[in-house]
Amino acid sequence: MTAVPSRGRGVVAAGHPVSAEAGAEALRAGGNAVDAALAAMVTSFAAEPLLTGLGAGGYMLVVPGEGPTWPGEERDPVLLDFFVEVPGRGADHDGRGELVPVSVSFGDAVQVFNAGAASVGTYGMPRGVCDAAERFGRIPLAELVAPAAALARAGVPLNPEQAYVVEILDGICRLTPGVAAIFAPDGRLLGEGEAIRQPELAATLELLAGEGARPFYEGEIAAAATAVLAEQGGLLTAADLAAYETVARPPVRAAYRGREVLSNPPPSAGGTLIAYALALLERERDAAGDGGGPTARQLVEAMRASQAERTPDFLDGLAREGFLDEFLAARLGSTTHVSVLDGAGGACSVTCSNGEGAGIVVPGTGIHLNNMLGEQDLNPLGFHRFAPGRRLPSMMAPTVVLRDGRPELVLGSAGSNRIRSAILQTIVAVVDHGLTADAAVRAPRIHFEDGIVYAEPGADTDELEQDGHAIARFRARNLFFGGVQAVERDPATGALSGGGDPRRGGAAVVA
Repeated sequence: MTAVPSRGRGVVAAGHPVSAEAGAEALRAGGNAVDAALAAMVTSFAAEPLLTGLGAGGYMLVVPGEGPTWPGEERDPVLLDFFVEVPGRGADHDGRGELVPVSVSFGDAVQVFNAGAASVGTYGMPRGVCDAAERFGRIPLAELVAPAAALARAGVPLNPEQAYVVEILDGICRLTPGVAAIFAPDGRLLGEGEAIRQPELAATLELLAGEGARPFYEGEIAAAATAVLAEQGGLLTAADLAAYETVARPPVRAAYRGREVLSNPPPSAGGTLIAYALALLERERDAAGDGGGPTARQLVEAMRASQAERTPDFLDGLAREGFLDEFLAARLGSTTHVSVLDGAGGACSVTCSNGEGAGIVVPGTGIHLNNMLGEQDLNPLGFHRFAPGRRLPSMMAPTVVLRDGRPELVLGSAGSNRIRSAILQTIVAVVDHGLTADAAVRAPRIHFEDGIVYAEPGADTDELEQDGHAIARFRARNLFFGGVQAVERDPATGALSGGGDPRRGGAAVVA
């Protein structure tokens, strides 16, 4: 769904029409970009329940605007990190359960994910929501959460894209009685048009709005989560939850075609690799003396080079202070996303993920816990390798493109390891080829991984075939290639517009 250009209060792109509309309503109520992003986020728990939730984690990139909706002295961009952390403080590591492998077919590609108690990391979502609201929000959190709780209680019908997600994650949706009660309440998976009702989650959202994050990290919900996981060989402990904090970081910055691109810094991996790929493309253009956009060959080479950097030294270095400058200087120089631009010049880009979910719901809460410790894309060198307290090196990369210091394009993507290629191609399409955000989101994509170029219908692969690349062709546009949600401000007119990714059932709404 496309947002028609407007000079209104703002524009929101999200992974579901209901989520996008909730964000737009927050803008209409006088909120800023963060208020809108938070409203869309908590609504996504009801509308996109396998992709995100209170048992998940994420990142929020904020570029503050001006005017009465952005009071205070804070004007520098900041990245709030509330992603999943490695658990295990004081845990019985010898008694750890086994990861439960689940094969997921995307039709033209198959990927194995791992679920079960041993896959659950320390969730950050409740802390992140509350900290973002306190730091930047102007609408009380209770007002933002109330519509989401009502939707969770009443139920949101599965649209075609969400029904497809439930279908391909059948193995997780019926892994335990608790998760089956949500997604297969009568022993049969819910399908398109049928509503997913989450009354327990509704009550838990209201608890979050009323009491903040405390119950989730040192109260009754924390106790329930650690108890259910201990019974099944999980590693999450009370000490892990008590120690969890949102971390504020300066974003990584990369110059590209006269713009400045802001994204997710270390210890996340995605933003660093996107910055590296953009710098490679910029250097290629400078060397050629050509003002044109990169070719498919150059894009794949940038993807290949950035993938090759995911070495043990790279992953270990992400946690080291000063690693970003050191890394770039030495070389050059299931997830959902919400993007917001507001009328005061503020921007918010937030990516959240539950992985595919662990198949374990905390009793009495409706919280489906994440499976980040079982995500191969987050653990490329082997599972259970990182020490307790380490933030997992995610590919998630909420991104803002600045032109003359002002947000021009706000975007991010779902899609695990395809996130960085989806974001890279969307930036190139807008900046180099002059496409609107909506057209850029819809354009056919390619992705390079493990020596194979995956390609959607319509992608130009002639050069790549001449180079001898193995091409894996998809028969239709597919959520395998990510789910980019993007909004933009026309630098000449100030008009706001956006595009929701049809691969994920996304939508953009102008307020």
